[in-house]
Amino acid sequence: MKFKKSKIQGAFEIKLDPFEDDRGYFMRTYDDQIFKNKGIIHSWVQENHSFSKNKNTLRGLHFQLQPYAETKIVRAVSGKIFIVFVDIRKNSENFGDWDSVVLSGEGKNMLYVPRGFAMGMCTLSKDCTLLYKMDNYYQPSYQSAIIWNDADIGIKWPIKNPILSERDKKAQSFKEFTDIYGGIEVS
Repeated sequence: MKFKKSKIQGAFEIKLDPFEDDRGYFMRTYDDQIFKNKGIIHSWVQENHSFSKNKNTLRGLHFQLQPYAETKIVRAVSGKIFIVFVDIRKNSENFGDWDSVVLSGEGKNMLYVPRGFAMGMCTLSKDCTLLYKMDNYYQPSYQSAIIWNDADIGIKWPIKNPILSERDKKAQSFKEFTDIYGGIEVS
């Protein structure tokens, strides 16, 4: 595994290293010791599987409020997916900044994002599958979202007219989030 730092402190793209032959490949997608050597120590308590059948499906920008904020490792198993992460950590020097990575089954890469980030994704192909580990439990009453096309954040999405859920269409603005919460406190 090769860890590439994001422009936002604490986030990494992780390139996997498959062993390939004429039958296919084998690759390790998680190794506790490698992560510990990078200073990333977590107990993963939940793993989710997300499938989007249509190209141009957009989900996000989702997050959970404290005490249920989540660290995530996200990996595309199939398809090609544009993943965005926005720093909403209170007192972070990168507060309000965003970065992105394209994950794909072919690319054999993952994304590690610590607590205190809002995440979104849009599918660049059909039949996209994501697997993601979290270090905290999902709590519906603590879920929240920031509108995907918030002008103050200014994400440069690779699509114009996404397929959105009703929830994502009605998400709060970044200003509304900061006025109410001021950011996510992380320890």
